[in-house]
Amino acid sequence: MKLTIGFLYGRLMNIYGDRGNVVTLAQRARWRGIDVETVTINAGDELDPERCDVYVFGGGQDREQFVVADDLAAGTGERLTAAVADGAVVLSVCGGYQLLGHYYRPHGHDELRGLGLIDAHTIAGDTRFIGNITLHGPLGDLVGFENHSGCTYLGSGALPLGTVAQGSGNNGEDGTEGAYTGKVYGTYMHGPVLPKNPALADRILTEALERRHGPVTLPPLEDTFEARAHESARSRP
Repeated sequence: MKLTIGFLYGRLMNIYGDRGNVVTLAQRARWRGIDVETVTINAGDELDPERCDVYVFGGGQDREQFVVADDLAAGTGERLTAAVADGAVVLSVCGGYQLLGHYYRPHGHDELRGLGLIDAHTIAGDTRFIGNITLHGPLGDLVGFENHSGCTYLGSGALPLGTVAQGSGNNGEDGTEGAYTGKVYGTYMHGPVLPKNPALADRILTEALERRHGPVTLPPLEDTFEARAHESARSRP
C-alpha cells in the first residue's frame, strides 16, 4: 500500500509550522507499514491530478497569497479541483483555507478568487485573533493555535469542524471554527494541527488511502504522547 502526500506551495505557505502536518501524516502512515512519498508543489510547478492522494495547503501572509492566487488561477486550481473530484483529500490551514473558499477580500486590494471547494468566503478584519483554541464537533474535540485577522463565513454547503469552546474561530462572531465539505478540510488551527489531534490525522489518512485502495481500516497506534499533547493544549488558557 502506498500514499503520496502533496505539500502545496511549500516555499510560500508554511507559516507557524504547517509543514508538520505533512510530517505527521507521513509518519503515522509509515508506522503502519505504508510506503509514503512526499512531493512539494511550488508556484509554477505543474500539479498532476493523478499523483497525490492528499494535499496539505498551509498558511501565509497576504503577499504570499497574492502569488498563490495567481498560480491557482493559471491552472493549478483547475487541476487541484480535478484531483478532489477524483477522490483526493485536502487539508488547508489559514491562508490555504481562505483560498479554497469562494474569495478572500484583503484590505486595500481586489478580491482574491478562490476555488470554491469550500462554501465560504473571507473578509480581512480589523481584529487579530491569536491564542490557543479548542472546539467540540462531529470530528471530536480538537485543539490548536490560531493567529489570523481574516473573518471566514460559511455557506450552507459547508459544515464547521466544530463549535468553539475557547478562542475565536472562523470570525469571532458565530462560534464556529473551520469547515469541511466531503474530503476537503479547512481550519485556522496552526501548531501544526495534526500532531495534537491524532484522530483527525487518521481520518484524513484513511480517506486518502481509500482513493486507490478502497475501504481501509487503520490499525491503532500507541498515542500516549499525542494524547498528552492534546490534553496539555486543551488545558492552557
